[in-house]
Amino acid sequence: MQAVILAAGEGSRLRPLTRSKPKAMLPVANRPIIEYVIDALLENGIRDIVVVVGYRKEDVIRHLNRLDAPIQVVVQERQLGTADALRAAQSEITDDFLVLPGDNYINAESIARIKQEQNAMLVAEHPSPSDFGVVVIRNGLVREIIEKPEDAPTFTVSTGIYSFTPDVFSYLQTNEIPDALAAMIASGKRIRAIPADDWQDAIYPWDLLKLNSRMLRGIAPKIGGRVDASVIRRGVVRIGTGTTIGPNTVIYGPVTIGDNCNIGPNCVIMPDVSIGDRVVLEPFTYAADSLIMSDVNIGSHSRIVSAVFGQGCILADHTTTYPSASFLEVGGRVMKEKFGAVLGEGVRAAPFTTFKNCIAGNSVTIDGGKTVVGLIEDGTRVM
Repeated sequence: MQAVILAAGEGSRLRPLTRSKPKAMLPVANRPIIEYVIDALLENGIRDIVVVVGYRKEDVIRHLNRLDAPIQVVVQERQLGTADALRAAQSEITDDFLVLPGDNYINAESIARIKQEQNAMLVAEHPSPSDFGVVVIRNGLVREIIEKPEDAPTFTVSTGIYSFTPDVFSYLQTNEIPDALAAMIASGKRIRAIPADDWQDAIYPWDLLKLNSRMLRGIAPKIGGRVDASVIRRGVVRIGTGTTIGPNTVIYGPVTIGDNCNIGPNCVIMPDVSIGDRVVLEPFTYAADSLIMSDVNIGSHSRIVSAVFGQGCILADHTTTYPSASFLEVGGRVMKEKFGAVLGEGVRAAPFTTFKNCIAGNSVTIDGGKTVVGLIEDGTRVM
């Protein structure tokens, strides 16, 4: 069996984090999301894998070349939709095949459930079905797919994972795969609905916190750096090569820390924290339930909770992220979500900055002593 991974899209609702990298390359528990998809396929013995790239394709190709997996890459020249992306892989398809998004987590058991089926869709229950294609099922068969309805008739959604025979390409008349499925159903073909065992997507930036927490449950312990004898570790903790953990620091796993970081002394790292490479946590800093990407510097006496920090942020001492719920307009939708902060790449904050339910774009600069809330556009200076 073959597999096609669709990794050509940007993930616009995850801005500002996807301004400089595609969604499939966002690190979760210090691994790009696409790696979890590839792992699930390999665990099922599926090694004939085609990855469709497009938006910032060089980043994806460079990373795939470093993996020990037999992957063929094809390019979607313009990001017109999922069916258009699948058409880009048509010349590589010679057998029954799976289609998977490269920016969702899926486990090996779910792949095992669908790989033996011809013309099937993997479905899951989701509390916010209007963010997805909602699936109407009768007697185990897909009867209808309603794309992002305001009033969803069910909580069952499409995971975007399908099993197809090669004749599906004759149904790809528009740019979206759900339209092809509707045409197949109208022609009398049976599309089986297969419940997923474990699947998770990140639609908005704060969703990465839940995905990060889920993926940290699968990390293996490792101590690859220098850890002071006074450091207290509880639970599963993974520490990368060249990383230094200073005296009297306390770490409660699951926590993963990348290579060449400098942590502490006297820091506290609580569960569900992932820290990328070359990150500095200065003394007396507290972090919990957060995803901190590479090359971030967090000053002393800071408190980081429910936060996603993009690469290269420099945050001075006494930085605070304060989880709160307020109304935000993202991607044309108004929603109320509780989190501390989402910071794009290269955000700079002076001492005593508080982020409260804030999404700050790339290269935002914040003068000292400010409490910032809501949406801040790329390149803004808050004075």
